[in-house]
Amino acid sequence: MNRDLIVFGEDWGGLPSSTQHLIQHLAPQRKVIWINSIGLRQPRLSFHDIKRAWYKLIVPTVIDASVQITNTPHNITVVNPTTLPAPRAQYSRKLAANWLTKQLLPIIKQTKLHNPILWTSIPTAVDMANKLGAKSLVYYCCDDFSSLVGVDHDTVTKREVELIEKADLILASSEILFNRFPKSRTHLLPHGVDYKLFSTPVLRAGDMPYSQRPIAGFYGSLSEWLNYSLLDAVISALPNWGFVFIGQICKRAVALKEHNNVILLGSRPHHLLPTYSQHWTASLLPFTDNAQINACNPLKLREYLATGIPVISTPFPALKSYSDFVSKVKTPHEMIQALIKAQFKRRNEAQQNAVKSHTWAARAKELERWLSTL
Repeated sequence: MNRDLIVFGEDWGGLPSSTQHLIQHLAPQRKVIWINSIGLRQPRLSFHDIKRAWYKLIVPTVIDASVQITNTPHNITVVNPTTLPAPRAQYSRKLAANWLTKQLLPIIKQTKLHNPILWTSIPTAVDMANKLGAKSLVYYCCDDFSSLVGVDHDTVTKREVELIEKADLILASSEILFNRFPKSRTHLLPHGVDYKLFSTPVLRAGDMPYSQRPIAGFYGSLSEWLNYSLLDAVISALPNWGFVFIGQICKRAVALKEHNNVILLGSRPHHLLPTYSQHWTASLLPFTDNAQINACNPLKLREYLATGIPVISTPFPALKSYSDFVSKVKTPHEMIQALIKAQFKRRNEAQQNAVKSHTWAARAKELERWLSTL
C-alpha cells in the first residue's frame, strides 16, 4: 500500500510548480495533505505583504483544491494555515511550529493518513519534521536558496542545512543542486513537461497582438533575473518585431513598455500558455548570469521545446541536454541574428521529440520507486 503524503509547498493554485505537477500525478494512488506556503521571509510593510496576510486570514483553513485547479485528484486536501513566516530566533521557531501543529494535527487525524511521508520544498518546514506523525522526510530542492530573490537568505540557508541533515531522501532538479547534497541520499530529478498540452496544436489566443509581424515571446516571472539591458538593446534594434511578455511584472520590467513594440500581457492561466507560445516566432529565455540561474532548471524550457517553435536563450547549465535545439546567445547582436534566422524556421519535430518522453508522468513513475524504498 502506498504511503500518504504531507506536503509543504507554495500556495496551491498558482502557476503550477514542479511540486504541484509531481503531486498531482502521485495523488491518485494516495491521500495528500498540501500545506500552503509558510513563507521564506518575514513580512514587510508593503501592499503585497498586507494583501497576502489578509488572504491568509480570510480564506478558510481547508480549501477545496479542485476550485483552484481543475482536474485535481479528489484526495488532495489543501490547508491554508496561519503562521509566523521564516522565524529566526529559537523561541519564535518553537512558537511557530507549535502553532502550525495545533492547526494541522486535527486535519491529519481526520484524514486518516496511512504511514505518511513529510515532503517539503521549503526549508523553513524543517521545524515540522517530527511533529506531524511522519516517519520519513523528503526534501525536494529546485532552487539555490542562498541566491534566490525574495527570501531571507541567512534564515533559509540555515534551515536548509538542518533539513539536509534530517532528510531521508533528497531530490534535486539540476546537476548543480545535486552535487551539493550527500550522494547516498540524493537523486537527480529534472523537471518534466505536460507534453500533450504544449505539443497539441491549438488556436491563437484572442488577445495575442502583432498578427502581421514576427513575435519574440516570453512567459514566466518578469523578475530581476531577466537580462533587461540585453532585451532593451534587441528590442530597439528590431522595430519591425513584436515582443510579448506574459507573467507577473517587477518594477524593472515595467520600463519595457517604453518601447513601442512591447506588450506586457500580465499573467495567464497555465493551460492557456500554448495559445501564445505556439503562435509566436521564437521563445526567449533571456536570463542574467548568476548563481540562481546557474542552479535552475526552468519548467518553461521543456514547455517551449514541446511546441516545436525556435528557442533562443542566454547560456546556463540546464541547457546542456538540449543544446542541439536551443540557440545560445550572449550579446544583443547574437540574439538579433538568432531571431532573424527564426523567421525562416518551421516547426521542429526533432525538437519536440527530444522532450516527448520527459513527461511529468514519467518523472512521477521514477519518483514512486524512490518513495517505495523509504
